[in-house]
This record gives sequence, structure tokens and C-alpha cells, in this order.
Amino acid sequence: MIKYFLLGAFSLAQFSFVYAKETPDIPKNRIVSHTAFQQVPKTVIIKTKKFKIRIDKQPNGNYLYQSWNANAKITAKPSMIISDGELIPDGSGGNYYFNFNNQGHSYQVWRNYLTDSAKKAPYTLVVYDTNDNEIVRQDAQIVKN
Repeated sequence: MIKYFLLGAFSLAQFSFVYAKETPDIPKNRIVSHTAFQQVPKTVIIKTKKFKIRIDKQPNGNYLYQSWNANAKITAKPSMIISDGELIPDGSGGNYYFNFNNQGHSYQVWRNYLTDSAKKAPYTLVVYDTNDNEIVRQDAQIVKN
């Protein structure tokens, strides 16, 4: 009886090793962030109190910033165009911002996924002057994704 029991246990262990799948080694210091899962739209159109802003992803992977007066139509000629913008992830919660530079001024359009308030606007425009002083901060609503 013991002989059959040991034979069964030995056979079970052998079959377990045969059908076991190898799992890949994942480094312990590897961090998987939510930003990898967030979808960044190819075109974003937002409106602040003073501006309409359109951001488009270009074929070269950079972003194009176009802005108009808040009451102007997007089909009109933009009052400002800045090319070669970049997308910069911010943390692991999905927030990110677009960064554009124009004549020493830095234009940042922040996507606010994670905020401390449910009433926080989905986007924020922040402009810095040549001395990195904040000169504009306006919340923005989505006009079109």
C-alpha cells in the first residue's frame, strides 16, 4: 500500500514539473505606471477665460500649439503658433503636460487626471516668462478631444 502511495506521489510531482510554465523574471525595481495605459488624444481643443487652444500631435512625434482669442473661431488664423512641443509625464497617476517654448516663454498645458478636488478643471494653462516667473494660470475646459 505504501509503495502505491509513494509511486502516486512521485508520479504527481513529475507531471507537475512537466506541465509547469516558466514565468519571466521581472526585476523588483521595475515600476509599471498608469501613464502607460492613459490614452493621449492626437488633438485636444480647450478653452480658458481668455484663449482657445488647440494641440495636435505631429507626424514627427512632437506637438503643435495654436491659440486664438476665446471668442474667435478655430477656423480663423491663430494668433500664436508654437511647434516642437513635447509631452511630459507627471508622476504615475496619469497626469501629464505639454511643454512649448516661444521666445524665452514656456507654455505648459497640464492634463489634470488626479486632483485634490472633484471640481478641478480637466486642463490648466500655465505660462512662465523668461525669468521662470508664472505670468498666466488659467483653468481650461475641453471643447473637443
